[in-house]
Amino acid sequence: MGITKQYLRYTASALFGVIASQKGNIVYVTLRGEKGRYVAVPACEHVFIWDTRKGEKVLILQGLKQEVTALCPSPDGLHLAVGYEDGLIRVFSLLSGEGNVTFNGHKAAVTTLRYDQLGGRLVSGSKDTDVIVWDVINESGLYRLRGHKDAVTQALFLREKNLLVTSGKDTLVKWWDLDTQHCFKTLVGHRTEVWGLAFVSEEKRLITGAADSELRVWNITYTQEVKDPNEPESKKTKGSPAGADETSDVDETSDLEETPEERLLKCSKAGSIMREGRERVVTLATDRTGRILACHGTDSVLEVFCVLNEDEIHKKMEKKRKKARKKAKQKSEEEEEEPEDSVQMSLQEEIQRVTSIKASTKIKSFDLILSPKGELKAILLLQNNTIESYILNPSAQVPQVVRASKITIGGHRSDVRTLAFSSDNIAILSAAAESVKIWNRSTLQCIRTMACEYALCSLFVPGDRQVIIGTKTGKLQLYDLASGSLLETLAAHDGAVWSISLSPDQRGFVTGGADKCVKFWEFELVKDENSIQKRLSIKQTRILQLDEDVLCVRYSPSQKLLAVSLLDCTVKIFYTDTLKFFLSLYGHKLPVLCMDISYDGALIATGSADRNVKIWGLDFGDCHRSLFAHDDSVMNLQFVCKSHLFFTAGKDHKIKQWDADKFEHIQTLEGHHQEVWCLALSPSGDYIVSSSHDKSLRLWERTREPLILEEEREMQREAEYEESVAKEEQPVVAGETQGETGLAGKKTIESVKAAEWIMEAIELYREETAKLKEHQAICKAAGKEVPLPVNPILRAYGNISPSAYVLEVFKKVKSSELEESLLVLPFSYVPDLLVLFNEHVQLGSEVELLCRALLFLLRIHFGQITSNQLLVTVIENLKKTTVAKVSEVRNVLGFNMAGLQFLKREMEAKDEVTFFADATGRFEEKRRKRKKKEKLVLALV
Repeated sequence: MGITKQYLRYTASALFGVIASQKGNIVYVTLRGEKGRYVAVPACEHVFIWDTRKGEKVLILQGLKQEVTALCPSPDGLHLAVGYEDGLIRVFSLLSGEGNVTFNGHKAAVTTLRYDQLGGRLVSGSKDTDVIVWDVINESGLYRLRGHKDAVTQALFLREKNLLVTSGKDTLVKWWDLDTQHCFKTLVGHRTEVWGLAFVSEEKRLITGAADSELRVWNITYTQEVKDPNEPESKKTKGSPAGADETSDVDETSDLEETPEERLLKCSKAGSIMREGRERVVTLATDRTGRILACHGTDSVLEVFCVLNEDEIHKKMEKKRKKARKKAKQKSEEEEEEPEDSVQMSLQEEIQRVTSIKASTKIKSFDLILSPKGELKAILLLQNNTIESYILNPSAQVPQVVRASKITIGGHRSDVRTLAFSSDNIAILSAAAESVKIWNRSTLQCIRTMACEYALCSLFVPGDRQVIIGTKTGKLQLYDLASGSLLETLAAHDGAVWSISLSPDQRGFVTGGADKCVKFWEFELVKDENSIQKRLSIKQTRILQLDEDVLCVRYSPSQKLLAVSLLDCTVKIFYTDTLKFFLSLYGHKLPVLCMDISYDGALIATGSADRNVKIWGLDFGDCHRSLFAHDDSVMNLQFVCKSHLFFTAGKDHKIKQWDADKFEHIQTLEGHHQEVWCLALSPSGDYIVSSSHDKSLRLWERTREPLILEEEREMQREAEYEESVAKEEQPVVAGETQGETGLAGKKTIESVKAAEWIMEAIELYREETAKLKEHQAICKAAGKEVPLPVNPILRAYGNISPSAYVLEVFKKVKSSELEESLLVLPFSYVPDLLVLFNEHVQLGSEVELLCRALLFLLRIHFGQITSNQLLVTVIENLKKTTVAKVSEVRNVLGFNMAGLQFLKREMEAKDEVTFFADATGRFEEKRRKRKKKEKLVLALV
């Protein structure tokens, strides 16, 4: 057996260059006790917390692999719920930055998240059309609500009632009764997708935004059945706002005539508010108080409205009535006086347009916060990787919009199309359509930003003091890094400069463009007009004219050969000194977009839009091997220094490492969520930087960890198996139909593993019980005590009993995956579990957890359990013990609650006494000072 070639693993080191991703929404968060200063934004798979005042990143909530699609802060401001592309939901603590709670129930991207008023429940909507309500405190799913036929766009809890409202792309708005978990009302008044929902006027009005320029307003009248449980019987249901139907009181006779959906509430259309924008509503939301309403479309304008409260409406009505009376008096006596009741408020008067905020580019998402002083802060997430903050006073006669801050320096406005490393591996150059940025690799801070034209290729000039950029307009731009200034601009090509390559002797470089030319350039020192010293410049020396557009050029390390990739899908090799033709490499079906030559000049690797990479010998131009490299175009290719290993980047979001000697795929670097445009290897080969259409730059680092190909393939197979398990059909509960409601969780590899742990624990319990019986028989026969060998697993847990070990395994199963793991568990293990449950409940250990598992098992295996005669006594015992123990637990909880409330009252009383004592003390001190002053005045007199 030959010696296995050893490779070193590259791992993800850092993510930078992205300020905020566009897939998710921006939200204000409370951090360090401050509101309206910090914002949370999605940043690929992570969540960044930005300080809008300083423009600094203060916290990173680390994600896994999938992109963030939804954010929602908890009402207490301590937690942040984050939804991901694969349907996963994680709840992070903003104090520690850790995500301890995980919910897995959706099959597709999470589109909306919302907490209820107390923060105990979380509702999530998804592209899989399901709505799931989660119990945050118990860390488990409550139920799944089915009914929408397309992606859910918004979900809102009602504050006072146990109701939920959801909207979807199926043009429907659904009302759900969470007590009975069914949809009792569907609004069908929309012809297009409903993109947003918002409650205003103390939840008596619902505003919906669709794919047109209307905001539809609906009056909600709550009937007596869903009144607040704390409300006294005599108190009637509150009437609707002015201008709405006042038929909210329901008598006993009309109760019989009502349709079932109207027993909870009535919803009627009140009218529409016209928006300025003609496109669809992207986001529609209110601030926390419900006083300010705002929305935006696919353009750069945020429209702000102010909702009048009841007092303001009453005042306006009084003014209107006075005007009506004056008009009536002024009219002639012959005409009848206009009755006061005919004076009504229009919808546009109740929901007034305040102003429009014009952002610098298209808005993707926003959030509002209204300060106690009445100042409105709006934070906007823009399409071009920017965050903007605006301030205005909505109560002013002419509200002035002021831009408070803008976060831009941490990233480019458009996709980065070229990257380069400095010769000392420290500086990274990235260039996009509008700017060139220089980054420090170790700190990931942007140290220079220079305006440029649309950049396509770049290089560091030897010495790392200047950089050269090739642009889409055919120009070469020379920049000085120390001053950050543009030294020189040369019109190099008539078309785009697609490629640039530094000569190995470092005296010049070569460029290839869309004008079918390859041009040779040399560095020179010229006299600077502004200073005495000479400055660097470039001059053209030779031109090589070709028949097709040049896509890529590369020097061989010896500088003897020049490789040129053409639009006719071939690569031509020329002698550098004479520019004579040497070889033609043909075989690609589509143009070669990238290529590189190995350090010894023996191999050339070419990557094409036909998704293949071909490895050629430079001596005869023979193709050594053709590799199917990516699922889409190969965008970049580069050899690692002093080796025959090379990296490729593709439009399939992946970066792959290959061995050009053995023609083997070594590893795949996954992390980017969209097309990878380019990559650059550091001269030492220890670092890779890559850029993508998701606006992110990623740094990858070579570790000392050896990579063994067989193990890598095994890990890949395991990952594929785990993915297939998750995609399998979900287990069905016997006797339950696929109705409106269902289980919240879904089958995942974690739930399958949890079921396996429970099965292994029960197997161990059976073995140990059998051993114990056998041991007792041996002891009885021997007439003396024989020591029993302890199971190593039980010894590791501190010599616990087998039944206690099963309980320990149960406690380790995640709360959100308990039901799913029990659903996967075969029935043969259930009888043992019921016996163990009975034993532990009698002891009073983990009563709540065991009762939850017990009730779920009884629900899914009811038929088999009741028909099994052996389990009758077990069930009878469980019935007695569970009722008794649950009552005990409830009594303890009640006692503790009463004790805490008593302590709260004591503390409040003490605080009040302290407050009054402080006030009295301050008053006495002021009095003493006043008397002292009076005495001084008298003495002077």
